[in-house]
Amino acid sequence: MIGRVALLLALAAVLAAPALAGGRPSQADLEGEIVCPTCRTTLDQSTAPIATRMKAFIRARIAAGDSAAEIKAQLVDQFGPGVLAEPPKRGFDLLAWLLPIGGVAVGAVTVGVLAWGWSRRREGDDDPGGGPPLDSELERRLDEELARFDG
Repeated sequence: MIGRVALLLALAAVLAAPALAGGRPSQADLEGEIVCPTCRTTLDQSTAPIATRMKAFIRARIAAGDSAAEIKAQLVDQFGPGVLAEPPKRGFDLLAWLLPIGGVAVGAVTVGVLAWGWSRRREGDDDPGGGPPLDSELERRLDEELARFDG
């Protein structure tokens, strides 16, 4: 009985760990999601002085207990929405998410339609009645050759 309870508690701890850890952002994750306003690369790749100050700001805000959303909001207030590595998923910026997906979908449908049409055309080329008629001499010789193989 005690073994089952211990097993259930261990399972509950394993399942609850990601939910508990999700509240505290990591500096590495945030540095990959924020863009340096000077060099236009993510903070984890930038060595610009402003990027160093932004990294220190992020470190201080994490230590103060701020969430990732709060830290990003403060940075957007200071530097504008261009500081986010990914565009917001609303308004006009939604096009940055939808256009690539739409382009891939249109391309896939186009390739499918072209492949289907190509395969249908190829089947039609094998149609024996589709070519010009044979002259009578050639048709007679062909019949003789075929009869020799059949017999």
